[in-house]
Amino acid sequence: MAASRGEPRAADELLPLVYDELRRLAHARLARAPRGTTLQPTALVHEAYLRLVGDRDPGWNGRAHFFAAAARAMRNILVDRARRKASVKHGGGRRRVAMDDADLPIELPNEDVLALDEALTRLEAADPRKARIVMLHYFGGLTLEETAEALDTSPRTVEREWRFTRAFLFTQLAGQQA
Repeated sequence: MAASRGEPRAADELLPLVYDELRRLAHARLARAPRGTTLQPTALVHEAYLRLVGDRDPGWNGRAHFFAAAARAMRNILVDRARRKASVKHGGGRRRVAMDDADLPIELPNEDVLALDEALTRLEAADPRKARIVMLHYFGGLTLEETAEALDTSPRTVEREWRFTRAFLFTQLAGQQA
């Protein structure tokens, strides 16, 4: 991608090419957010895009890598917002955030975004590939098939790893409630 090589106007030319897809991903992610969430898909896309093009050396290796970076940026934005809301400066105490995923056969309980972020950080340390599946599927809004394509692996492998990862996260989040 020209933007990853630092070409001057490439970032300006990139947004119109990826905007619709980024907005679809943001809409899918925010559709699972709790009631009262004030962040709109357009605002999430714009903030994520600014973070993406603001990196000095993004080093994107194609479309899949760009959208993985976009999913990570969206996750970071949501985590940052949750941290701000949970801080003493903003009234303290953690607020519960719905984390159910419409395509999951077993619903995850309503959990705090910060708790999910901590669990994902542990998962990333143990198995970066499984963490990337969560980033692309849950935060990025990709289907399991699209996730498999982005990771250059079979859909069955991604489905199997998603089932394992979902169970791992459920266990991690349930343990934090106790």
